[in-house]
Amino acid sequence: MQRTTYPSFRETLADSGLVKVAGVHSALGGLLAQEAGFPALWASSFEISAVRGLPDASLLTMTEYLQAAADVQKVAGIPVIADCDTGYGNNMNVAHMVHEYERAGISAICIEDKAYPKMNSFAGTGQELIEAEVFAGKIEVARRARSDLRSYLIARTEALICGRGVDEAIARCHRYADAGADAVLIHSRQPSNAEILEFLDRWQRRLPVVVVPTTYPDWHADDAAKAGVNVVIYANQGLRAMISALRRTYGSIHDLGAADHLTADIASVRDVFRLQRLEEWQHLQP
Repeated sequence: MQRTTYPSFRETLADSGLVKVAGVHSALGGLLAQEAGFPALWASSFEISAVRGLPDASLLTMTEYLQAAADVQKVAGIPVIADCDTGYGNNMNVAHMVHEYERAGISAICIEDKAYPKMNSFAGTGQELIEAEVFAGKIEVARRARSDLRSYLIARTEALICGRGVDEAIARCHRYADAGADAVLIHSRQPSNAEILEFLDRWQRRLPVVVVPTTYPDWHADDAAKAGVNVVIYANQGLRAMISALRRTYGSIHDLGAADHLTADIASVRDVFRLQRLEEWQHLQP
């Protein structure tokens, strides 16, 4: 089988005014997102944890998250951005992380400025930032650890998530830009994009800006781009759709005692074979 080739995330961003990114947790999800037209993928720690039945609370190891991201990148023809939480530890862990993700072919990573172990941003409690200078040190270490010039480093601030306000979010992102980040991710759990718009109005476009509109999903990507956003990550809609679909499917089979009523609404086995590239593999047989 010929190995899949793909552009780096840095190249993808350079070629586009706005990059829309789909959150995934599996290689199959990556293939479906690529088929839908997305130019990049987000290996979501929330999704990867959830499909193991675990909370997004730093319970899995770097190796487990890396394997999930690498599984996606092996089959996808588009770049993967790896959600690397807080960097899996101290500065030494961050350097090791960069080395390992680069070796796996992951061209973009994102780390955030919360304390380890981190809690998912939408959980009600457990949100704690580390000092900006400490996180800036992690960014500097990650930048120096890179061996591939195409590698892309996104610094994520959780200042708004932790209730610190836009002033602190701006100050932190400027510090992370000084430390060598390639882009900043500004995150909010407010039900509107007001905080994000204030941030963008004051940011002066020093670096590309990444947003994750989970709690304000009505913000159209075109409007986000006009406001100064460069990357929009739809981080968990795929997982949530899967849960709803499986709940309906399993429930109806159990209740009706048969599965024929689902035939028109579910993928055919032939479609699964296509996604698996079964014919390509079968051609290897003598």
